[in-house]
Amino acid sequence: MKNQAKIKNLLKKLLQLHDREIDLSLDRIRQLTNKLGNPQDKLKIISISGTNGKGSIAQIIRSILENANYKCDLYSSPSVKKINERFIFSGKEITDEKLCELIEEVESINNGNPITYFEILTAIFFLGASRSKSDVTILESGLFHRYDACSCIKQNLASVITAIGMDHLDWLPKNERTMDRIIFEKTSKLLNSKIIVSEQSDNSIMGKIKKSLENNSSQKYFYDDFFSYKINDEGFLYKDKFGSFQLSRPSLLGDHQISNAATAIATIRNLEDYYKIKKENIVNGLKNTKNIGRLEQLKEGKLKALAPNNVIYLDCCHNELGAEVCAKFTETLDSPVHLVLAMMKNKEHKNFISKFKNKIHSVQACDIPNQLNCIKKEKLNQIVLEAGIKSECSDSAEEAIKKLVKEDPNGVFIICGSIYFLGEVLNTN
Repeated sequence: MKNQAKIKNLLKKLLQLHDREIDLSLDRIRQLTNKLGNPQDKLKIISISGTNGKGSIAQIIRSILENANYKCDLYSSPSVKKINERFIFSGKEITDEKLCELIEEVESINNGNPITYFEILTAIFFLGASRSKSDVTILESGLFHRYDACSCIKQNLASVITAIGMDHLDWLPKNERTMDRIIFEKTSKLLNSKIIVSEQSDNSIMGKIKKSLENNSSQKYFYDDFFSYKINDEGFLYKDKFGSFQLSRPSLLGDHQISNAATAIATIRNLEDYYKIKKENIVNGLKNTKNIGRLEQLKEGKLKALAPNNVIYLDCCHNELGAEVCAKFTETLDSPVHLVLAMMKNKEHKNFISKFKNKIHSVQACDIPNQLNCIKKEKLNQIVLEAGIKSECSDSAEEAIKKLVKEDPNGVFIICGSIYFLGEVLNTN
């Protein structure tokens, strides 16, 4: 606890180094990594960018490689419960003590120069990864990709493009908040290596991605052209140029995770010059993958004790594409579904909520504790009501669950809308 308090104080200092938490540019991160000796140039990197599925694909790749005894580093964002989650070195979450040391070292070398919060965290990760001597570094891009701090690297083994959808539109010019511009931001500056492109929500998006990548000389592996899957009663049949084989469903819930698993498998199987993977590694990796807040069932704790007969899921869906896959999951459930919902201001609330119409019974709208930039529960509640879904406000997730238990003692509750909300819920639980 003492070191966590110290970490929070150090992070507050980092937030003061720039007047904005996000400022899309690569100049500052390159200046800092140069002072650090360019640690990112020493890494064997698998880069992952896109809108949805980045975290799950990263964790599936990690789980399969670790089952084959390869040591993995992983950089992901945002964290759910605590900042340490973003820094995995040789398969282990960084300790409080080591994280303090790395923050202080990089902060000292930065010497007070302007740099955003995410940029300096990325530099901290690169330095730590260069010292871990792992076999692979899995790097999850943050906002977009073209000017994201993670794209300051000069080389990688592969670039993975996950499902692309409409999100973070407030960071684009008002007249360019389109799918074409988002695809450009996420694909136009990919390195010359191998590119693996996930299944997309419709063919037009895949077509736009292919067009964007026309002048990139990388070897390209598009879903359906070079790898595919088919869901069946036993799980799913995976197929690529190397052959096909039957696999059980991943430990992560939802059909979308089968799509994510297929992309992860395709990535690893197209890196056979670096990593020797057997089918048993894939089988075990899928079975043992963990990822906080991705249709994760809450099985114990304070909040679960309030609803002993209800199934409670936590899901980090916060955009239209995420809502779509979460809503699809509700169709597999036998009991009525209720949402405990909280969201940030800058999301497309109406589009998000519309995906759940006729698929859920009711909503409890909440604020996100400790987040000034969340949409107020009263306004969110009104948007839900206008969508034709039964809704009311609750002052907390705890109050929401108490109300829902009275309304439906055997229903299914899904807590969703924001990773920040999930973090607060898990810490409360």
